[in-house]
Amino acid sequence: MPLPAELARLPGKAVASSTATRHSLLFMAALLLLLFVVTSGGLVQIALQQNARATEQSLFYLDKAIRAREKSILATLKDYAYWGEAYRNLHVTVNYEWAYTRQNLGPSLFQDFAYEGVFVVDPQGRTSYSVVNGQRVSSELGQWLGQDIDELLEQARRQTEDEEPVVGFAQVGGQAALLAATGFTTGGDPQVGIQTGPPSLLLFVDLLTPAKLQALGQDFGVDNLRLVAAPADPQASPTLSLTSVGAGPLWLHWEPAQPGRQLLYLILPLLGLGGAIFALITWLNLRWAIASAREVDASYASLYASQQALAASELRFRDVAEAASDWIWEADAELRLTYLSTRFQTLTGHPVSSWLGRPLSELMQFPGGLDAWLQGCNSHAMASHNCECQYRDLDGELRTCHLTLLRIEDGPMADGYRGTVSDITDELQAQARIEHLLLHDALTGLPNRNRMQAFLEGKLKALSSASKPLVMLSIDLDRFKPVNDSFGHEVGDQVLAEVSQRLRFALRDGDLVARMGNDEFILIVCGIAAAQEVERLCARLIAGIEQPFNIGSHTIFLGASIGVAMSPADTSEADELLRFADIALYQAKGIGQSSWCFYAKDMNERVIERRQLESDLRQALANEELRLVLQPRYSVSSQRIVAAEALVRWQHPQRGLLGPDSFIAIAESTGLIIPLSAWVLRAACREALSWSEALIVSVNLSPVEFRRGQLVAQIRAVLEETGLPAHRLELELTESVMVEDAEGALALMLELKGLGVRLSMDDFGTGYSSLSYLRTFPFDGLKIDRSFMTDLHAAENSQAIIQAIIGLGRALALTVTAEGVETQEQLDLLRKYGCDEAQGYFLSRPMPPEALRLLC
Repeated sequence: MPLPAELARLPGKAVASSTATRHSLLFMAALLLLLFVVTSGGLVQIALQQNARATEQSLFYLDKAIRAREKSILATLKDYAYWGEAYRNLHVTVNYEWAYTRQNLGPSLFQDFAYEGVFVVDPQGRTSYSVVNGQRVSSELGQWLGQDIDELLEQARRQTEDEEPVVGFAQVGGQAALLAATGFTTGGDPQVGIQTGPPSLLLFVDLLTPAKLQALGQDFGVDNLRLVAAPADPQASPTLSLTSVGAGPLWLHWEPAQPGRQLLYLILPLLGLGGAIFALITWLNLRWAIASAREVDASYASLYASQQALAASELRFRDVAEAASDWIWEADAELRLTYLSTRFQTLTGHPVSSWLGRPLSELMQFPGGLDAWLQGCNSHAMASHNCECQYRDLDGELRTCHLTLLRIEDGPMADGYRGTVSDITDELQAQARIEHLLLHDALTGLPNRNRMQAFLEGKLKALSSASKPLVMLSIDLDRFKPVNDSFGHEVGDQVLAEVSQRLRFALRDGDLVARMGNDEFILIVCGIAAAQEVERLCARLIAGIEQPFNIGSHTIFLGASIGVAMSPADTSEADELLRFADIALYQAKGIGQSSWCFYAKDMNERVIERRQLESDLRQALANEELRLVLQPRYSVSSQRIVAAEALVRWQHPQRGLLGPDSFIAIAESTGLIIPLSAWVLRAACREALSWSEALIVSVNLSPVEFRRGQLVAQIRAVLEETGLPAHRLELELTESVMVEDAEGALALMLELKGLGVRLSMDDFGTGYSSLSYLRTFPFDGLKIDRSFMTDLHAAENSQAIIQAIIGLGRALALTVTAEGVETQEQLDLLRKYGCDEAQGYFLSRPMPPEALRLLC
């Protein structure tokens, strides 16, 4: 009996099904293999791109480092070449004593800046002055460099008139070298005559030794920076080419970071393992499908397998939809929501069921409205469209998202829509925080210099058209440095944060307060022009800052100095307004703490005059213009000289004899106080050798000198050089050296006592904690400040203070000296109260050393 036609066709169906199944599975295996290859290739490409970005970044920072080094050597070269004294002593004539011996253009350039070569080339091209590794030599420039750089020197001569130095690279002794050259100019000094003809050239040579290259690379995050020969393949090896003034370029090589290599080492093995597992599963499925298809019920098994495959596909879609970071939506032709993935509830907090059937426009807020956006979408023939919109989550928070929309062309949902929604709120907030950090100070949250500059320029531009005033206040905190030194930077940071809050509260909306540096702030105030209003604001700001700061268990007191510049009264340029405010601040700090000062045009002249006086003071030390004077100190009981205080005067060639008030502050602010004090100490010790052996010489120490750390060695060297017994030298210290660093001051004073010298506290009674200092520190004497002597005879409270200080000194076995004695009555009262010594104009004025010898 023949089989039914349907049953007879089953074997053929089974064979066809088996072949189709085998081909399908082979195609899937090939597709998976292709996917694996594409994924691996993409991963390798990403790794290579990461490595390339790392190389580009290191190249950027290396180029930035080279430019910074060029800028540094050019700035130093300008300071020395565009200087009237250098023009006179190295172009008009070659003064080796001025240039090398006085170290105006000598060893200090090697010691301070590590410039191995300093050369002066005269207009004829001869090397007239050369310093190599800090030593003066007679080498010719071309001989030392080993090459001809006439082209660079000629360019430097051409650009001298514009005061534009030139810079270039060369290879010197197998090492890269940075060359900077320019011609000497008078620097605008009217006292220096200008010579006709081409100028002499000043050239600095900075050898980029292996050690310098390593340090330069480490400063900018570039590893193993070194000079190499020309690379065989510049594309494969990260190098930076430096154009050389000699033959051929110079090549810098370094080891760039390789982030992509780590990515490959981590991901590729996992990807290979996954591919092997997929291949194994595919092979097993192929064997199983072929065996099943050969059975009689292959057609039914194939149908069943198809149903299972469909179910698996739906399950995979559901799993992918729920595992994705986005949520998926579908809507009908009227844009009423028909499907929302369960990820919707996870991200928004809203139940899915509460939004099904509701319009999409109720959930999402589109810019300009949903209808307007859809019109724009329909006018562009694209497969999908996207826009940035907003929605509110279950807590009412407004969230920003990225929505994609795709129109469904066929199937049950024809003319409907589907798409995805990505929440980008956190990304936008992170971007906003980054932009905020770029324009604001991280510690205080105040605008930084960049934000202040933009705000100031915008305000000046806006106010100039309306002719409205603008006031800039430059604020510097008084007594802030001891806060960091005494309590630590954490407390200092909290104080700065509190100061910023107080400044914010003192200003109106529309004004700005910015932090410029450590304890420097800038305030920009609009709409006030009267000086009285500005002064009231300054007084209010200072009063706010002077309120105590309670940080933890510490109570801290600060003050503030304020410099004021106004626009358009002073200037309408932003940079000049900042500079004028700084000049006014400098004047305010000179007046005293907690004060303010308005900018005046003559302040700029005084700054220039001060700079000239600073330059003259540098020459005074070398030209022996300092003069030693001595003021005797007498025993109150016997009225005999027991000591003399060493003082200094400056015999200025144009201004005559200057007292210390004219130049000591400049010397302290510029560091010249160190050589000046060394001169006074040496001269005083030598002079004391001509006195009676019972007399003591007293020398004042500057707080700046006290902090430098070489004081003990310097005093020991002077005592050994002059032969003066240590017990005949007395050092006078002010209380400020102990306020700034009490522990360090005590250790240094104990070392000085170890030398055998005497220590005396100067200006006693003017500090708030002098009593504790006398008990803690190893003083031999104290000097009563002259302010207590002014009305000693008439004021009973002054007499009581003097009597108390003398009693305190006696109790602590200290020698008490009264300064500023100007009348017989004052001397009689000091004798009555048992004061040990006295000093003042009534007894003797400061006198030259030869006059004091006659009294000894």
